Amino acid sequence: MKDNVNILIVEDDSDINNLLHKILSKNGYNIRCAYSGSEAKMCFDNYDFQLVLLDLMLPGATGEELIEYIRKINTVPIIVISAKPGQDIKIDVLKLGADDFVSKPFDAYEVLARVEAQLRRYIEFSSINEKSNVLSHKNLTLDTETLEVAVNGQSISLTAREFSILQILMSYPSKVFTKANLFEHAWNAEFLGDDNTVNVHVSNLRSKIAKVDPDTEYIHTVWGIGFKMSDKT
Repeated sequence: MKDNVNILIVEDDSDINNLLHKILSKNGYNIRCAYSGSEAKMCFDNYDFQLVLLDLMLPGATGEELIEYIRKINTVPIIVISAKPGQDIKIDVLKLGADDFVSKPFDAYEVLARVEAQLRRYIEFSSINEKSNVLSHKNLTLDTETLEVAVNGQSISLTAREFSILQILMSYPSKVFTKANLFEHAWNAEFLGDDNTVNVHVSNLRSKIAKVDPDTEYIHTVWGIGFKMSDKT
């Protein structure tokens, strides 16, 4: 399977780029390297990747700009590797849509383990979605073909926006989606910072589900970041 996995390394430091390339290719992954933000955009526009390793301080376009660019078109896992200090930086990039954050200096084998963990989730759920039109989470089902949603077998009526939000959350139940992610997916438009629009739709979704199954949490709020499907039992 690894020989079918393509990873993009975006890092302007050639020594670090070479180190990551060496350990990942040694473990069977197909690697493409970019040394600037503009080169990374070109790579992403022309090739398919299953994961991106991304530095933040890049020439051409910053890592933050690249995260926003990628998230408009793809849900591929993004692992940020950065020497930028402070917890705020980590929170900011997770809000933008990154999936993980590794501080420099790093242990190469920890990076490898994080890559394998992100790929395991991404490929597993991509495979499930390809095989079936029906997404399931706890007692909730969503049929992408018939556009039907049911809780405990009882149909619930959703608006097109609510359905779209629920679909992306259920497609990647371990992933935290920012409000910007959800807005741009459901409205197919640029997010201009109107948190309330997404909050209202998520609140309506929760209410409709709770009318049928009030004792189970389905959509979990990750404070300061966004929403994900709840893994609480």
